[in-house]
Amino acid sequence: AALVLRDLGCQVDVYERSSTPLQDRGAGIGLHSMTVRHFVENDPLDMERVTLTLPWVRFLNREGAVSFEEQMNYQFSSWDTIYRALLKNFSPDHYHLDHEVTNFRQDDTSVNLCFANGNTACAGMLVCADGVASSARQRLQPNASPRYAGYVAWRGMVYESALSTSSFERLADALTYHLTPRGHILVYPIPGPEGELMAGSRLMNMVWYQNYSEGDELHDLMTDKNDEVRTVSLPPGMVRESHIDWMRTFAEMHFPPPIAEVVEKISQPFVQAILDLEVSQMAFGRICLMGDGAFAVRPHAAAGTAKACADAWALRDALRDTAGDVQSALRRWEPGQLALGTQLLERTRSIGDSSQFHQSWVPGDPALRFGLYGPDN
Repeated sequence: AALVLRDLGCQVDVYERSSTPLQDRGAGIGLHSMTVRHFVENDPLDMERVTLTLPWVRFLNREGAVSFEEQMNYQFSSWDTIYRALLKNFSPDHYHLDHEVTNFRQDDTSVNLCFANGNTACAGMLVCADGVASSARQRLQPNASPRYAGYVAWRGMVYESALSTSSFERLADALTYHLTPRGHILVYPIPGPEGELMAGSRLMNMVWYQNYSEGDELHDLMTDKNDEVRTVSLPPGMVRESHIDWMRTFAEMHFPPPIAEVVEKISQPFVQAILDLEVSQMAFGRICLMGDGAFAVRPHAAAGTAKACADAWALRDALRDTAGDVQSALRRWEPGQLALGTQLLERTRSIGDSSQFHQSWVPGDPALRFGLYGPDN
């Protein structure tokens, strides 16, 4: 959003609540055309330097044999790789760390902001892109809160070089799935910590969806090493050893050997509660909600990042088409983004429920294919 609005001619400042540059946020991401549109249209960056293309989608049975495969050519990268590439194009003078917004108010001409560090700012428009736990949304849409979907994602990464030769060869060229009675797991390569793309120097990314009952079972899992209960995610290094031991034991007992090896060799897994979140309003005068701050969708369409990018590009277009009239632009922008968020949430909810609760996934079903606007789209 900052880049496309800057390129339109706006003076843009990003106020980041973290006191340090962001890293290790979310591991792997699927790349849609919307995700990389800024690079394609505005940046000389060679996409082959940040992207992995995996020719196969593959399902393994419990013994590790291929039960189904099809050629898909999905593209993947890592959160860190894309973040660094975007940030490189934005002026550090306008990227402010340690600026957590504590209050804001608007009038007919401007929005005034107060920060936890005592600083203040004034702007013509405020874009709230502060994630699933958005403090801005809690103020603007107090009745909109995340709803637990009934399962979590265990996540983590391991260097490909740490895997046995047989596991590496089975997993290196595919998005690889395995279905279980209470969920499913997928593993796939992503760029290494410094963007390495060569096979053998990359990371193998794991996402394992497992049902946990709301209440005591989920509460126990989401209680970290310091006895703090997390509501959205347990970061790397904070999952209690008893749960990590269970994770590795379950993998050995139930997963195909190549996938089990990935799980067992992840040193610092983390856990993401799968949530559904939707708002009824995204535009509020001179203020808007964007990305996960407005709609948090389940990861099954690999389109959450693409949805956030679509919000940004549509906002650029609305400001351009209204000659910079912020309030008119936001009124024009809102209906389409509400519709897109609702549609994507409904689709990912259907995919997730079919796997986790109905056991009705059929490998090769076109409805399961990634896409922002629908399967393959």
